[in-house]
Amino acid sequence: MTPSLRRSRPLPVLAALFAIALAMSGNAAAAASSQAGPSFTDDFDGPAGSGVDTGKWHFETGDNVNNHEREWYTSGTDNAALDGNGNLVITAKKENPGNYQCWYGSCEYTSARLSTAGQFTQAYGHVEARMKIPRGQGMWPAFWMLGDNIGSAGWPQCGEIDIMENVGNEPNTVHGTIHGPGYSGSAGVGAAYNGPVFADDFHTYAIDWSPNQIKWSVDGTVYETRTPADVNGNQWVFDHPFYIIFNLAVGGYWPGDPDGSTSFPQQLVVDYVHVTTG
Repeated sequence: MTPSLRRSRPLPVLAALFAIALAMSGNAAAAASSQAGPSFTDDFDGPAGSGVDTGKWHFETGDNVNNHEREWYTSGTDNAALDGNGNLVITAKKENPGNYQCWYGSCEYTSARLSTAGQFTQAYGHVEARMKIPRGQGMWPAFWMLGDNIGSAGWPQCGEIDIMENVGNEPNTVHGTIHGPGYSGSAGVGAAYNGPVFADDFHTYAIDWSPNQIKWSVDGTVYETRTPADVNGNQWVFDHPFYIIFNLAVGGYWPGDPDGSTSFPQQLVVDYVHVTTG
């Protein structure tokens, strides 16, 4: 995802111009204030065990052969529920109570994937979530966005913005990446941020997205900036509305599968999601 001539005038004219400039600056400040307002907020307040606000989120269910993930994404509160303390908890479990059939046979795990597609989309602004991620080999939590034209343009032409991804064998590292035509999958353009063991506590993950520029930050520290100059002459496809996704994958090409060291259940705990327009 972007970037005088002077001449002397009579004092009365300058005074009039100054008054106009003050009025214009006031209007501009008001407009900027309006533009910087919240456009999407979910603080996940509600009783323990209750479901997400279906006016804001819906479930994307099934398996994911494209990434070779091992889980089946369910709907309802079995794998995604509020904890009563202002958090959404997405839980990955080693189970298959519904006899779900994955691309590799009988599914070994369940989890959840939530999306705002068709409910909330936005181009540009500040997108932020405060989360505590899971730990362990094979775990793959993600907070990301897809272009809302995916149905017509397909992926990666629609664009993908990965605000935060972690693979469990890198406990001190999170990743921010963009995917588009000519720079998708393992060729995505991104960077890693190295810090503490992220599963030990909550951290804030965000992007600031403007025309022709996206900046990634962790706990307010900007660690990556991308512009059209970074996509090697390919098309910059981050100029239209995107929607938000949270998911907790188990296994896949990137993290590899869980092993004997991985304990279950594992949880992605989301304190809030806040989006502003400026």
